[in-house]
Amino acid sequence: MPELTEDTTFRHEDWYGEELTERHFVGCEFFHVDLTEAVSRGAVFTGCTFGNVLFNASRHVDSAFTRCVFKRCNFFEAEFTGCKLVGSTFSQCDLRPLTVAGGDWSFAALPGADLRGVRLTDVRMREVDLTGANLTGATVTGVDLSGAQLHSSRLSGADLRGSDLSALDPLVVERAGAVVDPEQAMMIARALGFEIR
Repeated sequence: MPELTEDTTFRHEDWYGEELTERHFVGCEFFHVDLTEAVSRGAVFTGCTFGNVLFNASRHVDSAFTRCVFKRCNFFEAEFTGCKLVGSTFSQCDLRPLTVAGGDWSFAALPGADLRGVRLTDVRMREVDLTGANLTGATVTGVDLSGAQLHSSRLSGADLRGSDLSALDPLVVERAGAVVDPEQAMMIARALGFEIR
């Protein structure tokens, strides 16, 4: 059985390089905790709060951070593979460069996030809030963005091929140089009122 920790507050702790395997945290708070180069596998964080936590160069595989709050956290070179971050919110976080491969980030809130150059591949991000987010030069391929909030987001130079862009209004985003595939191009043209024959 996973080791369960509930309603515990961790402050100014050094978890550098920690191995978090099959751990389960519920309603816990982490403030000024150093998780640099930490590795989580199958760990679960439910309804937890992270404030000023260092996730630098950390690796997370098949872990879950559901309905969590991240405030002023640093994710420099962090990697999430097959992880679930459904309903989590990010505020004033440093998210570059971040790599996300697979998993489910649906309903996550990243309004105004600086996501320049991040890599998001084959991840489900249904109804994610990317309002005003800066995805300039980002790789966003094979991503399910159905129902996503993309108003005022910056997609210039982003690679969007293979992603679900059905929620994209091309008139309310910065899009110069964004790369799409032919199928996406046809959908965007129809959204602009063009008739394709």
